[in-house]
Amino acid sequence: MTGGRYRRPDGSHRVVVTGVGAVTGFGVGLPAFWQGVTEARTAIQPTRRTFEAMEVVHPAATVAGYRPLDHFSEAQLLTCEPFVQYALLAANEAIAAAGLTSADLTDAAIVLGCGGGGELSRQETAIHLFANRRPRAHPTTVPRTNHQACCGMIAIEHGILGPSFVVATGCASGSHAISQATTMVRHGYAERALTGGTEANVIYAVMRCFDAARTIASDTCRPFSTGRSGLALGEGSGILVIETMESADRRGAPVLAEIAGFGMSSDATDTVQPTIRGPVRAVMQALADAGLNTDEIGYLNAHGTGTPLNDRVETAVAHAVFGPHAARLMMSSTKSQIGHTFGAAGALELIATILGMTRGVAPPTVNYQGADPDCDIDCVPNEARAHRFDAAVSQSFAFGGVNAAIAVRAV
Repeated sequence: MTGGRYRRPDGSHRVVVTGVGAVTGFGVGLPAFWQGVTEARTAIQPTRRTFEAMEVVHPAATVAGYRPLDHFSEAQLLTCEPFVQYALLAANEAIAAAGLTSADLTDAAIVLGCGGGGELSRQETAIHLFANRRPRAHPTTVPRTNHQACCGMIAIEHGILGPSFVVATGCASGSHAISQATTMVRHGYAERALTGGTEANVIYAVMRCFDAARTIASDTCRPFSTGRSGLALGEGSGILVIETMESADRRGAPVLAEIAGFGMSSDATDTVQPTIRGPVRAVMQALADAGLNTDEIGYLNAHGTGTPLNDRVETAVAHAVFGPHAARLMMSSTKSQIGHTFGAAGALELIATILGMTRGVAPPTVNYQGADPDCDIDCVPNEARAHRFDAAVSQSFAFGGVNAAIAVRAV
């Protein structure tokens, strides 16, 4: 059991990433994700969902070629919604990459972000109870829809007895979860943690709701570009293994990056209209926490939803934080490739950032049609770019006016 010998009230444990796993619109596994990113492809395509005689078709990125029975038994699938399945697959990959065994994980923490939880089962239950006027719900509805099911199944699979919980702050859930897990490891409440996010909400009801909010793109997601019209939904999971530097050194584990700092803030202005001051505060806090100067940041993974307002505000945030350095800073959006994965977005985008840093590649913004004068940044348009950088920021901004930014550096 993790005891007092690990505790550091000053939070002086350095926190490093030793394994990552991904499930995205490019398929199951990190290789598929990174290949899709570096080849500047997009997993977004017209996606159809129906209810009775009604249908909705919008751009979305669902997990390519995914067949649940290839990975899980029928008994497991009784209580495992897709968001849980994706989290478990990504966690298994991250654990293997970090070289950990179940014995190493007994006291680990599990901190995941998830915006919607079991949206599919909620939709099916609503149809069953209200449209079909049935008096009883399915007996597995509650365990299938609980957000924390994603943590529970990972704990069961690997015998993890440490603290576990879910953060649900919409688009910022994954980044908030990673920040909370980092705090726990810094202070020695856990020597290591599984953290990140997961989501599976490309369903009829959710597509209708975002359509009503007028945030979905008419064709595809093209952040920072002229002609952009909105976001594309996405699904998947990104999981990171984080641990103290001492633990990684002792194990001889591969260190991908250090989580050097993070910042969190609220806009305190509007629940849906983004502002500049909240995101600026989060990014500045992340840099200060990391002890990094603005001109040391070589790449920024943007929230980059592709909505006209977000991208304009986010560009203004970059100029406010980085000043003249913003003109030289590469700042791209992974959402142009895998869609907006909500609770998983912060984790998958941080993974893309870390892989870019370790492999000398700036991920691209695809679907770019031309410059928008309100988005005067280098968004790495349409092609990944060879680029060495030793420090980077990944940022997430959510409805409700909640923001998170994470700074990483090479080790």
